[in-house]
Amino acid sequence: MSRGFLIVYTGNGKGKTTAAFGLALRCLGHKKKVGVVQFIKSRETSGEVRALKKFAGLVDIRVTGTGFVTNEEDRARNIPVAQKAWALARDMILKSHYDMVILDEFTHLLDLNLLDGSEVGAFLDSRPPQMHIVITGRHACPEILDRADLVTEMNEVRHPFTKGIKAQKGIEY
Repeated sequence: MSRGFLIVYTGNGKGKTTAAFGLALRCLGHKKKVGVVQFIKSRETSGEVRALKKFAGLVDIRVTGTGFVTNEEDRARNIPVAQKAWALARDMILKSHYDMVILDEFTHLLDLNLLDGSEVGAFLDSRPPQMHIVITGRHACPEILDRADLVTEMNEVRHPFTKGIKAQKGIEY
């Protein structure tokens, strides 16, 4: 039986977004349509966004975040942003124009209580049956993990940042 998968890339290691966008490229190679909502990230000039925008007509990518949430003031400011982005993602999923929808950095919204986990879980249960949904981000919660068909945890072994090396174009963004 063919059906859409719920795929989760989580953990503290690097590569969650890269893995999700690799799946997007695979879909695009088969002329399947992909929708992407980036939740925390706020940069529309990242390499992955630039690359995916070259697939006009097959990909719809929305960068909705304001940057990473580091304190209570950021959290309060991001609640309405998160709710608006989640409404956009739900709309993308419900309209079923896409074969795959990627919710990049989505786990943070639940981990930081910017969205209600039980509401998200119920929505994921009612998603269109043939649509693949890919969720990325650290600290994936049970409401997502328990529903997932495939979960990969990225574990950091070594990262240049710990040696004081700044983010590199084409590697981190």
